[in-house]
Amino acid sequence: MITTPTQQTIQQTKMQIMMPLLALCLGYFMTILDVTIVNVALVDIKEHLSANVTGLQWIVDGYALVFASLLLTGGALGDRRGSRTIFLVGFALFTLASTLCSLAPTLLILQIARAFQGLGAALLVPNSLALLNTIYTDARKRGQAIAVWAAVASIGALSGPLLGGVLVNAFGWRSIFLINLPIGIIGFLLTFRFIAPSTPQGGRNLDLPGQAASILALGLLTFALIEGNSLGILSPLILAAYAGSILCFLLLLLREKTTSHPMLPLTLFRERTFSATNFVAVCQTFTFTGFLFVMSLFLQQVKHYSPSQTGLALLPSFGFAFLSAVLSGRLMASIGAKNVMVIGLILSALGGFGFVLVDAGTSYILLACLLAVFGFGLAIVLPAMTEAAISHAPRAQSGIASGMLNVSRQVGGVIGVAIMGTLVSNQQTFLSGMHLAFVIAGGALLLGLASAGIFVRTRSEH
Repeated sequence: MITTPTQQTIQQTKMQIMMPLLALCLGYFMTILDVTIVNVALVDIKEHLSANVTGLQWIVDGYALVFASLLLTGGALGDRRGSRTIFLVGFALFTLASTLCSLAPTLLILQIARAFQGLGAALLVPNSLALLNTIYTDARKRGQAIAVWAAVASIGALSGPLLGGVLVNAFGWRSIFLINLPIGIIGFLLTFRFIAPSTPQGGRNLDLPGQAASILALGLLTFALIEGNSLGILSPLILAAYAGSILCFLLLLLREKTTSHPMLPLTLFRERTFSATNFVAVCQTFTFTGFLFVMSLFLQQVKHYSPSQTGLALLPSFGFAFLSAVLSGRLMASIGAKNVMVIGLILSALGGFGFVLVDAGTSYILLACLLAVFGFGLAIVLPAMTEAAISHAPRAQSGIASGMLNVSRQVGGVIGVAIMGTLVSNQQTFLSGMHLAFVIAGGALLLGLASAGIFVRTRSEH
């Protein structure tokens, strides 16, 4: 078959459209996959590296902590040095850190390697979205590309437990990190080949004092929440960590208020809808990430499921989450983002409180129903709160507003694992700790519901 010049041009055009999008989606996919895939491997890691629940919490939170702390700086670096350059660095760092995770001989090295994965994720995520905006200049094509990019989050989250369970059963826990190697290498090569070098924009200051204050504030809080269980909540070190966290947070606010080039413009939070949706983001991810940590331990340690059975058992939650991603656009168009948020928070809170009924003898049918309601409710909140937050932020600051919403989500996840994981750290009191954890999760969702219902404005009020 002879290929005409016209056919060659069409093929080249398709390649120019699809290959950059594939590269950007692979980077985003890896970062989301590593949020969920690690949970089904926790029991295997615990056995092979002689870890306790506190050690497992740091495996999950070390990644999310660095990711949350450096997201805004990752975007600022892309502006100053070129988004493509920083995106490539993120790919290389994430892939190398994944290799180190897979080879880690001790728990400490694994925890450190997970933190470096978080750094790679903080470079990948904001710059993948920035590159989408510059590569796809046509509004319609850009909208389609962003929709595909966003759908990757659902695919990554959905495939994590299933893929992780199969890999751990067949090859052991180290394989869940090795899976990142082909993804990272292919993504790096596609980026290098098909995405043109970006022109540095300048303008955004790195605000190193503000960055240091934010890392210390969140890091000290996480340390106090996780280590307080073993050291004692009233121990001098834990009390000092709480006090240091509060002090660093106040210093961060002072710095961002007085500097001429803030990392995070505090004026954004004068808009009540933006502030409320960021609070909803904290509550939503607090619940989701804490739930996934606790439920994965429950299914393997109490129900005695294998890793692959655990992945399959969680499928109703992730499957209905994927369904919500399909329906969310239509629902927002018909009843508005605020109402979708309210419905999702009510459903997920009902599911969260329902898990208090779960124990070792609970039938899987009841568990699957709770997982479906819980997963659908939590997932349908995400696009609605994103739309509400970005639509109520100044157009010139939509990038930083989107970054802040991602930071809020990661912070919620860090705190969720720290608090809910601590409650189930004692094997003898696991079930009572789990029930309390889900009461707290349901309460957090009710707080988010109150915030959405009272402070989020509809488009007609904007």
